[in-house]
Amino acid sequence: MDFSWSPELLALADEAHEVGRKATEGRWFKEDSWIAQPDDAFAKELAARGWIGMTWPTEFGGGGRSALERFVVYEALIAEGAPIASSWFADRQMGPTLLQFGTPEQRERWLPGIIAAESMWCIGMSEPDAGSDVASLRTNAVRDGDEWVVNGQKIWNSGGAQADWCYLIARTDPDAPKHKGLSEFIVDMTSPGITVKPIRDMTDDDHFCEIYFDDVRVPAGNMVGTENNSFKQVMRQMEHERGGIDRLVSNKRLYEDCLDFLRAHGGLEDPNLRQEIAEIESMYRIGRLLVLRETLQQAPQGFSAATKTIGTEFEVKVANFCGRVLGPHATLADEGLRRRVARNICYAPGYIIMGGTVEILRNILGERVLGLPR
Repeated sequence: MDFSWSPELLALADEAHEVGRKATEGRWFKEDSWIAQPDDAFAKELAARGWIGMTWPTEFGGGGRSALERFVVYEALIAEGAPIASSWFADRQMGPTLLQFGTPEQRERWLPGIIAAESMWCIGMSEPDAGSDVASLRTNAVRDGDEWVVNGQKIWNSGGAQADWCYLIARTDPDAPKHKGLSEFIVDMTSPGITVKPIRDMTDDDHFCEIYFDDVRVPAGNMVGTENNSFKQVMRQMEHERGGIDRLVSNKRLYEDCLDFLRAHGGLEDPNLRQEIAEIESMYRIGRLLVLRETLQQAPQGFSAATKTIGTEFEVKVANFCGRVLGPHATLADEGLRRRVARNICYAPGYIIMGGTVEILRNILGERVLGLPR
């Protein structure tokens, strides 16, 4: 079997690598660029190249291109550390959700702004007492005429401080079972009653935010999909989030730079490090094949839990490997590679938590994919 890309895909990947390299000039770290590095100007460049909404139907303003074309573009951009966070969430999740569940009016209103990189979006899902268990959320929306009134709190909202719109999941029927009674809304982040508080972590990143909703009024026309029955929509949205290439390549550049460091200092002769390198290389290739199965819609339903699990565990493995390569020097965090490795070591515990813990994902695989008893 021939697994090589066509000349057209190879040329597109080369172009994306070049664009990504130029975008990272002057940035001290290149890791986690899909979540930690927003850049509105770069989002505009992606839009000008037709790299937002690449696979969406042309009748909705999308590019009508193949899933493989999108794959090679974003694999290259994220691998280079290109700052795509301003457009990534809307491109990865919100647009596809609107295409599947939105009304014609909603698509007409919001898709053009996403494609043109004129709006940034965040996702209002996790809460202080409902992280991986989305069905336990308490933020509520109560109907009042032609509006819904929202009260509650969300947390770990990536890009919440910069977002123009929040794709919010709220409880609209408090008496229904916890997997029922949920609905989805598009909320204008400039609405009265919204308070956003960035969360600064130990790496000095502040892309995560808390969002408070205090009697926030949302037009009834901003509800997406079916009232009180959005859990299936949420699960479909999570498929978009879990099955992509972003996590698998988020810190791969750091790994490659540490390999260059080893070569320059004769470290490749260490048999223990060589064994670890073999594990990382094998894990990356397996993970990439899983992502491609998702990309080509060849994976069974729910299998994105496996794709995200291997992607996030790969990120942690890379961070730990890079720490061992530099040894005590990684704790200096003064400049260059040492600073990047130190940051990644501190950031690594979050990889297997955010977006659903690996424990939850393994349960999903066991129960929903393999059919094992609870």
